[in-house]
Amino acid sequence: MKHWHIDEVGWDQFDPSKVDPQIVPLVKAAAMVERNAADYVTYLTRVFIDDPDFQAAAEHWGVEETQHGDALGRWGEIADPGWNFQAAFARYRAGYQIQLDADASIRGSRTGELIARCMVETGTSSYYTALADSTAEPALKQVCKLIAADEYRHFKLFYDHMRRYLAREQLSFPKRLRVALGRIGESEDDELAYAFHCGNEPEGMPYDHDRCIAGYMGRAMGFYQFRHIERSMGMIFKSIGLQPRGRMADIAAKGAWKLLCWRRDRYQQALRRAANENAGNTAAAA
Repeated sequence: MKHWHIDEVGWDQFDPSKVDPQIVPLVKAAAMVERNAADYVTYLTRVFIDDPDFQAAAEHWGVEETQHGDALGRWGEIADPGWNFQAAFARYRAGYQIQLDADASIRGSRTGELIARCMVETGTSSYYTALADSTAEPALKQVCKLIAADEYRHFKLFYDHMRRYLAREQLSFPKRLRVALGRIGESEDDELAYAFHCGNEPEGMPYDHDRCIAGYMGRAMGFYQFRHIERSMGMIFKSIGLQPRGRMADIAAKGAWKLLCWRRDRYQQALRRAANENAGNTAAAA
């Protein structure tokens, strides 16, 4: 059973005066990525075709992820009454799909697949925690806290199954590290960028990855605080077999924080350039 239900959210507590306009585009994009969980369930159940215990866990995970999308989508429609979540999601589905016909993990092993899932849950848990800490809007704060708690449990779910497969496959530390870093790097691929496009840009506007990933990351990275990165680094270290606390984890967290700040500033510069160009084009047209 799900740990909470969308109707339990205090939607009547929504306060439009406390909506941060920088968060609204992020919520719209995240709603579609979360709502698209059914494809990942299909992929995972095929990769783990002979493991009914994990298949059942993946099915349950998918139900909760879908609810995340629905809750975020409902909030997006309340915050922006002119936005239609279902229409935006249909547009997203029409233009973005993952590989569904795989009969083996694209990570090279089942252990690698589960490490990759741990990376995703690490990222989402820290992200929704950062949004919950940043927003003053009561309904969104509640939704983000509920989702962040789910994502942390999902991390533990995948981590426990990963340990089970690691005992069989004996995946080396370098391979585990390579999978983890590779999946973290994929956070800036088309999945999020195209969701940002479909959720926030008008139909007929051509999709441009660089513009859309800057639109997403330039906003999202601004809500992180060091403690969110520090916690994430502990989860990453745990997934690849290192001590989640200690000098090495502290150094890695500080390095990751510096990298995030550098990339945040670059994305925000790109956003400002785009805004200036749009303002110039508008003035010229007038």
